[in-house]
Amino acid sequence: MTAAIRPTTNDQRPTMRIAVLASGRGTNLQAIIDACDQGTIPGPVVAVVSDNPKAGALTRARASGIPVVVLSLRTFPTREKFEQRLVEALHSYAPDLICLAGFMRILSPSVVQQFSGRIMNIHPALLPAFGGVGMYGEHVHRAVLDRGVRVSGCTVHFVDDVPDGGPIILQAAVRVDADDTVATLAARIAEVEHQLYPEAIRLFAEGRLLIDGRRVHILEERERGIAGTWDRDLVGSEAGLE
Repeated sequence: MTAAIRPTTNDQRPTMRIAVLASGRGTNLQAIIDACDQGTIPGPVVAVVSDNPKAGALTRARASGIPVVVLSLRTFPTREKFEQRLVEALHSYAPDLICLAGFMRILSPSVVQQFSGRIMNIHPALLPAFGGVGMYGEHVHRAVLDRGVRVSGCTVHFVDDVPDGGPIILQAAVRVDADDTVATLAARIAEVEHQLYPEAIRLFAEGRLLIDGRRVHILEERERGIAGTWDRDLVGSEAGLE
């Protein structure tokens, strides 16, 4: 069972256990680790899980002394067995929040439901535009450039049964220059991602995200609730450019 974050006083902050799922270089993972080290996020990354044994994210995790779990899909007879082991691994670290950071597997509804309201993802575009199956990494930026969009950005959202379709927590706009390439646009958006994702996690840790249907409201500090700073039922946020 996941431990709840306790109510805090002015001189005590909650601690939150974070598990990160990553398949690639791990730059967003690094931003989360750095924010934890700096105290911006009140709690540690307790595990990094990857489906790619060569992922740079694993190197970053090991360098920070974070336990890693490698689950290669091809070593499992079925996707269901892979996901069963994934869920077991996550439960073993008792995370309060699971962050997808370039994780290249779409989680099935059965996995999402087990951690409902406690899984976040970051997407390199302004959802609902340029999202869904097949829209990841460079594919997103190429689609943005091909369409002639003048403003792109990134979105942090809760994960639900629809790929990139969960309630939006935070968004940030990034201009698209006339001479942009996939690489230059990706680099500029990544810089913003590394600020936006830790901010969304901080708001979650402070109990300030309230899911209301398809929307997420960001509560003021005084609205966080009488029972405590964080409640698994009080999670979410409202789309908005920052």
